[in-house]
Amino acid sequence: MSQWTTRAHAILAAEAAAIAAVTLDPSFDEAIETLFNCCGKIVTTGMGKAGLVARKFGATLCSTGSPATYLHPGEAVHGDLGVISPKDCIVAFSTSGKTREVLDAIQLARHLDCGPIIAITSHPESELRRLSDKVIDMGIVKEPCPLEVTPTASVAVMSAIGDAIALILMERRGFSLQDYGLRHHAGYLGAKAREGNGGRLLAGC
Repeated sequence: MSQWTTRAHAILAAEAAAIAAVTLDPSFDEAIETLFNCCGKIVTTGMGKAGLVARKFGATLCSTGSPATYLHPGEAVHGDLGVISPKDCIVAFSTSGKTREVLDAIQLARHLDCGPIIAITSHPESELRRLSDKVIDMGIVKEPCPLEVTPTASVAVMSAIGDAIALILMERRGFSLQDYGLRHHAGYLGAKAREGNGGRLLAGC
């Protein structure tokens, strides 16, 4: 095994261990109930790498029966806050919970009478915890980066938590293969959904 293959295995193991170390408390169940009962859409937000996770989380929600949209926190204060309605719930991703753009967007969203705000964050002293109604704790994550700064393990944890939320909501809604196919027409997954539905996309077609 080469030096770099060995190193790659160590990185993969570190990220897997960070995910496995997540301890979910009753706040997770409360967050699931909040999102399941959301009468509007789920607005996801985050900055930088966390923003990419938030965008992916929103896309997964949309394809699995939970309408969602991504709000860029930097653009939020330049008018994009208008996407928020009083029935919407917000899910904010930030490992540190101190990202200024995210904090500003959350505080300003309150002025629009938004619904509950759920934070997915790590640092115990995270200001985002104070501003949120529910907190899903990522735990303390050690990055495998040699500088201990590049967010890789933390991003893996964020993404895994988002996946868990989306799939649980999907199950709670009784979301079927036909429902999936109605939202995902093209590509391999669209074909797989039709195949599993007897080749039909719509009932009776």
